[in-house]
Amino acid sequence: MTTITLKPGEASLADWHAIWGGADVVLDPACKPEVQASADAIARILAKGEPVYGINTGFGKLASVRIPDGDLAALQRNIVLSHAAGTGEPMPAAVTRLMMALKLASLAQGASGVRLKTLELLEAMLAKNVIPIVPAQGSVGASGDLAPLAHMAAAMIGVGEIWIEGQRLPAAEGLRAAELEPAVLGAKEGLALLNGTQYSTAYALAGLFEAETLFQAALVTGALSTDAAKGSDAPFDPRIHALRRHRGQIETADALRALMAGSAIRESHRVGDERVQDPYCLRCQPQVMGAALDVLRKAADTLGTEANGVSDNPLIFVEDDTALSGGNFHAEPVAFAADMIALAVCEIGSIAERRIAMLVDPALSGMPAFLTPKPGLNSGFMIPQVTAAALVSENKQKAYPASVDSIPTSANQEDHVSMAAHGARRLMSMVENATAVIGIELLAAAQGCDFHQPLQSSAPLEAVRTLLRAQVPHLDDDRYFHPDMEAANALVRSGAVVDAAAAIELPGVTA
Repeated sequence: MTTITLKPGEASLADWHAIWGGADVVLDPACKPEVQASADAIARILAKGEPVYGINTGFGKLASVRIPDGDLAALQRNIVLSHAAGTGEPMPAAVTRLMMALKLASLAQGASGVRLKTLELLEAMLAKNVIPIVPAQGSVGASGDLAPLAHMAAAMIGVGEIWIEGQRLPAAEGLRAAELEPAVLGAKEGLALLNGTQYSTAYALAGLFEAETLFQAALVTGALSTDAAKGSDAPFDPRIHALRRHRGQIETADALRALMAGSAIRESHRVGDERVQDPYCLRCQPQVMGAALDVLRKAADTLGTEANGVSDNPLIFVEDDTALSGGNFHAEPVAFAADMIALAVCEIGSIAERRIAMLVDPALSGMPAFLTPKPGLNSGFMIPQVTAAALVSENKQKAYPASVDSIPTSANQEDHVSMAAHGARRLMSMVENATAVIGIELLAAAQGCDFHQPLQSSAPLEAVRTLLRAQVPHLDDDRYFHPDMEAANALVRSGAVVDAAAAIELPGVTA
């Protein structure tokens, strides 16, 4: 298993991808002096005896309430317990681990006033795979992802539940089993743990990573559909795209052209084809998919920046022992990034569904109706296309921007919020829907190419067909279709489709 040395403020998207995939995490010890200096600054701020938000006052609308020094430990415990008010199904463990690592990296930058021993507990929980059970609903994306992060913090103090070695245990019992001591939070620590954008950012990153695999697989199936329909590769000519200058469009056209290079199917209709232009779902792939690629890259840039930032409040500046209250917890950048990913995922599935619809229509494809040798007796791909249409419609509803919504909270103190949390959380289900659409396209495109035998497609596309045919045979007569779809979906989801076409370097999002 890979081990990522987490350098606060300097982690790459590849680092976060590896952590999401299960890599071990160790904190770069070089950050310890700054962490200690920040904790020392808290002690000096308290010694002044002045009211400082989040350190010796109440929270939110209660910020004007001064808390006596003897109650400061109780104050931090109380904010964790009171804010652990999430609901719904638990976060996936992989996303929770990523959230924990993001929080660790943020606190380790020495601007949050958290002690080393508290960070060491979070690091040890990651090392021993002690994962808090965090209800996935309850954050509005400002003031930070309070409820989910509070559930994480609650597990650290021995309250709530955790996963450990596949078992769901009370947090205190799970910590004992891992030989870890529950945290006793010091001044500012409870607030620092539960304030920030790490929940939204973790979900958005997970959605981004899955969207990258989806995008690349859709390039492969789009090229295969083009060959199945005896479409032209002329729209992928680099001269067309150089004139428009969009990087994603240029790279997407290059990839599609390379995927089809050497196809005997393409060569068979290069001369004498009466069609002048293909439908947009074939011809405009570089424009649509290229735009999706550019949007995904912009989202990746935003999320990479956010993942390396500090987003709790107030922030501690040791040079003059100042605690400054601001609004870094507002997750608007994450909300915008999540909305961009959602739009791209929706369009990737939408244009793929149009290719499926084109392939099953004999008037457009020139192949047997619904890609079955005996239409009428057999329905062939009739209903898989309907399923694809249903999934695309569902994604259209989910793609409505979350960032344009807001609802006041905390007695109007927190009067504008980002809604980044559910904007990010919806991404994985959207990718799942779009993955199923691409899986159906893989089946349909491979079936279409079968009708052109003995002519073959290009080497990379034939490698993809061979991969599929090892699990799913050609459809002659109708059979129970669901297992075929599940097998194709798994090949797309796992990245196997992209790997099979590895002779072609496909454009990426996060590299």
